[in-house]
Amino acid sequence: MRVAALYDVHGNLPALEAVLAEVEEEAPDVVLVGGDVSAGPFPAESLELLRSLGDRAVWIRGNGDRELEGWCAEQLSDEQREFLLSLPLSVVIDVDRLGPVLFCHGSPRSDEEILTERSPDLRLSAALASVGERVVVSGHTHLPYDRTFEGFRLVNPGSVGMPYGEPGAHWGLLGPGVELRRTDYDREAAADRIRASGSPQAAMFADENVLSVPSAAEAIEFFERMAAVEEGNEL
Repeated sequence: MRVAALYDVHGNLPALEAVLAEVEEEAPDVVLVGGDVSAGPFPAESLELLRSLGDRAVWIRGNGDRELEGWCAEQLSDEQREFLLSLPLSVVIDVDRLGPVLFCHGSPRSDEEILTERSPDLRLSAALASVGERVVVSGHTHLPYDRTFEGFRLVNPGSVGMPYGEPGAHWGLLGPGVELRRTDYDREAAADRIRASGSPQAAMFADENVLSVPSAAEAIEFFERMAAVEEGNEL
């Protein structure tokens, strides 16, 4: 079984279209939709494009799907919102040469837990405490990495529609190995489409998530600072 892992589309339809064109060339057995599909400029269109994959798509829910509100939520029908809310938090797929792989959004225990390539051992140990699979794929932080920790292989394919680190559309191909992919696309044309989408955040999204993006260092510092605050509040 080969799996294309598409995380954090965030309603960026032009990026999703470009990635799916490359996915079709690779012809994986499964397209894993890793959550946070509709929170962006093309909520319904992005959702329906992925749903058009039919049984080839395996879905999990992200925190953005659970918390969808405002303009983005208003673009979806009741049935579409219920579909997103009904998705499982994680799935396990047997991948060629990798064995059983756990796919989740934030971490195995929470769709909003922050895991980065610099997350401290204590957080990783707690997040993985009840996990039997040796390979765990997650998203949420929009930062691609491939990290080992105490016998686990932790993979984040990055974000299709709202990347950090490097512009473009990021995704993963699993089986027989792990490939972190980046699909370039006409980002100027995409920005024009996004600005015309009707989203109240369209101009900012086009400028800050398509034409340019935060650096990996900036994003990691932000997320790890946020995680430290959350951990402190739990004590």
